[in-house]
Amino acid sequence: MSKISAYINFKNTCREAMTFYQQCLGGELQLIIVKNSPMAEMFPAEMQDSVLHADLTARDLNLLASDMQDPSVAEKTGGPVSLTLSCDSKEAMFDAFAKLSDGGTVTCQPEVFFAGTMGNLVDKFGIRWGVFTAEK
Repeated sequence: MSKISAYINFKNTCREAMTFYQQCLGGELQLIIVKNSPMAEMFPAEMQDSVLHADLTARDLNLLASDMQDPSVAEKTGGPVSLTLSCDSKEAMFDAFAKLSDGGTVTCQPEVFFAGTMGNLVDKFGIRWGVFTAEK
């Protein structure tokens, strides 16, 4: 069975962002720092403390990230992609929504609609989230 995981490229905020997501969503966070990797020699001195790869895993959640940016990408983060977090209960949805929106911007307060309850936000790192539960 195939599985898609989200991968976010941050601009020198990967460690802070992924630690924030771990506090919001739980799970185990693994960080590989450039200077501690077998690839350290490939990067300039100013990038040695950057995150080469981050992996946050919790239950069915797998969020990957890095400070490695393609220099041709003008955007800081986000781009045309939004992340959707599907929660098992309304309580879990409201909890995750409150945590993820801390320091960010709520674009749509959680509301009941035909398929359940959902709210939208842009977190303090510029990442767009939809937080959803099938519960009404």
